[in-house]
Amino acid sequence: MKKTALFIILILTATSCISTKSTLKNVDDNAPDLVLNKNNTFVISLFSKDKKYGYDPDYPVNIFFRNTRDETVNEIRFLNALAGPNGEKITYKRLETCCPFPTKRSDMGAGFLNVYELTWEGQKKPVTLYLNIYEKGILMVPMGLTLKKE
Repeated sequence: MKKTALFIILILTATSCISTKSTLKNVDDNAPDLVLNKNNTFVISLFSKDKKYGYDPDYPVNIFFRNTRDETVNEIRFLNALAGPNGEKITYKRLETCCPFPTKRSDMGAGFLNVYELTWEGQKKPVTLYLNIYEKGILMVPMGLTLKKE
């Protein structure tokens, strides 16, 4: 009985350690700090050439900006800077929170991705983006999107 209990504890411990490894591939703590423009959106000057950037939970848009106390503000600052592929006005809604990962930037030691659906006029299928407010990374426009004209 003692051997069985010890074996179960060993398996649980090993399994829990595996789940604490981050799967995020594009975290960059040396990324420049994000800057706001006069419209209170993030200044973005780069366009991603990676099809996974923003569209894959392992390659989320990392929008850490000073703190994570009000995640919605930072997400809106990013989303409001975007436009459809031909400059169309986009609308967005938050679908869910998913994909836990370990982070030192959270009081609980874990972060989550927020999943947003983007739509615009003339679009055939909505776009799903994964946003991460806990980690830093180079901020870019995901493929297939553009920047909103000022």
